[in-house]
Amino acid sequence: MAAFGTPSEVLRARAAALRRVPGVGSALSAAIEAVDLPRVEDDIARWQAAGVTLLPRTSEDYPLPLTLLDDAPPTLFALGRPPQAFWSDAVAIVGTRQPTASALRAVNAFAARYAGSGYTVVSGLALGVDAAAHRAALSVLNARAAAVLGSGVLNVYPSSNRPLAEAIVERGGVLLCECSPDASVSPQQLVARNRLITGLARFVLLIESRADGGAMHAVRFARQQGRALYVCDLPASGNQQAIREGADRVLRL
Repeated sequence: MAAFGTPSEVLRARAAALRRVPGVGSALSAAIEAVDLPRVEDDIARWQAAGVTLLPRTSEDYPLPLTLLDDAPPTLFALGRPPQAFWSDAVAIVGTRQPTASALRAVNAFAARYAGSGYTVVSGLALGVDAAAHRAALSVLNARAAAVLGSGVLNVYPSSNRPLAEAIVERGGVLLCECSPDASVSPQQLVARNRLITGLARFVLLIESRADGGAMHAVRFARQQGRALYVCDLPASGNQQAIREGADRVLRL
């Protein structure tokens, strides 16, 4: 945009001109040249017919907390369209896909407690802690729940959590992704979505994780973004590492 002025000029630019922009190499210039605008228009119409809302950063419905991030997505795709007040108080709850019994008790208690106190409960719709957090939040009357996906909102991953995703939307919550609504899951997208999970929240609660677990990406992003980090006092190596490195609060059942 700085080099060409408008999106239309970017898409009209030839590969050689694109490569003169710092950071644009042959792969990215080829991808820009390959954009098929008529197909994009058809895709947008199909997504909107399926209930997807496109949220460019200029939209009044774009979640306000994300606008403060240096790497906020230029466009989000959403199923569900909650008001801006939905994001005024949010907690991100993250953890392992294989929680212990103690971790399940913790996530059920804390997610229900925060949902009952009016917080929006944000997680990633993964198996284990994520799914438990969403279900516990939805057990509360008038709860607010949001799921940030590592796949498209029309291609829910894991597929076994599709009924849970539908329940979130039916209860007035929202599914969000930054990739195409039809996109399949990828390791890169699963990691990247963590910055959105934490970026949406006032504070982040780590339920349980190994030190090399995926939830530790959320811990890293929380610290980079200046979000308060709460950690359950469980023996998992990731929890103990986060506590040693300076959690803002250690929670016990």
